[in-house]
Amino acid sequence: MKLKKVYLDNAATTLCDKRVVDAMIPFYTDKYAVASSDFSHSPGIEAKEALDKAREDIANKIGAKFREVIFTSGATESNNVAINGIAMANKKKGNHIITSSVEHRSVKEAIEALEKEGFTVTWLPVSKGGFVSVDDLKKSIKKETLLVSIQHANQETGTVQDINSIGNICHKKSVFFHTDAALSFGRIPLDVKKAKVDLLSITAHKIHGPKGVGALYIRDGLGIVKCMYGGFNEFNKRAGTENIPGIVGFAKAIELIEPNEIKYIEKLKERLYDGIKKELDAVQLNGNQKDTLPTILNLTFRFVEGESVILHLDMRGIAVITGSACFSRSLEPSYVLKAMGLSHEEAHGSIRFSFSRFNKEDEIDYTIDAVVNVVKKLREISPITPDN
Repeated sequence: MKLKKVYLDNAATTLCDKRVVDAMIPFYTDKYAVASSDFSHSPGIEAKEALDKAREDIANKIGAKFREVIFTSGATESNNVAINGIAMANKKKGNHIITSSVEHRSVKEAIEALEKEGFTVTWLPVSKGGFVSVDDLKKSIKKETLLVSIQHANQETGTVQDINSIGNICHKKSVFFHTDAALSFGRIPLDVKKAKVDLLSITAHKIHGPKGVGALYIRDGLGIVKCMYGGFNEFNKRAGTENIPGIVGFAKAIELIEPNEIKYIEKLKERLYDGIKKELDAVQLNGNQKDTLPTILNLTFRFVEGESVILHLDMRGIAVITGSACFSRSLEPSYVLKAMGLSHEEAHGSIRFSFSRFNKEDEIDYTIDAVVNVVKKLREISPITPDN
């Protein structure tokens, strides 16, 4: 088998599109003024205009108003700002938070920190498909409930939650609703007004934009504690010089998303799944085939260790991940997959394949051959068998 280089870890990060890089370069070399100098000189005005245009483009993409979008360093910061900012600003409203057991670590750990500060937390379980029960959510809301934070799509399985139903429930109960949309943004339709979202986190590097830049939607009129002090930037919600090149790159990445891109990626995902299922038995889909992102496929290969599979695939030039990308340094199995009911062995045998517009059909076919070859060989020497 001739060695190829195949990157299928696009849920962790994506290749920054060359056209995005080209759009950013002038703001490093020629148009490098800061936007806060727009009252002083023409270069500052030019920087402010670029910032405003990017903000407008991103706001339009999610159905928000211009002033409802602030820029951050990424989804992790956006999640922390949303959760801490709303909690600290509204302590009198209540001290109860509801979230799910499968949230990204930036949500999970931010809420755990508030729990240590005296907030009470309800950790909603999920189904085998990774879904939060809307009925469970309804039953969990009480007088003291301040915030519900439920992700739009899961980072490991791609499971997409019904945020429209969740948002409607929160709205009727006068509870703030935050959603982490880092994985879903630019991949599936998203409208903050239809979903009645109060706070929403997104990032650039998952959609072929630059790393180190994200955004937070804050519904107009919503009070949150300022997340950083030292200036009046971002409508006096986040001090610090804006990353104009990154922000311009973020907007360009959005512009480059084509209508047929998602269908193409979905076909790649189906091609890989069908090809693997045809050649291997004891392969389990983690998540749901219907309500899931087109960019993520999470499979458990029974009777083998996921770590062994990814190492052998890496030797063949294929980049994938086992368990959670943010959890891979630990020997513990993915908390997401365990929350979905997988056993220790099933979670350890899981592989996440994630796709982008830069993947090709021949890469998928190469990956199918490699996966089948690797799993068959590992099963031959595996101490884990159907009998034990």
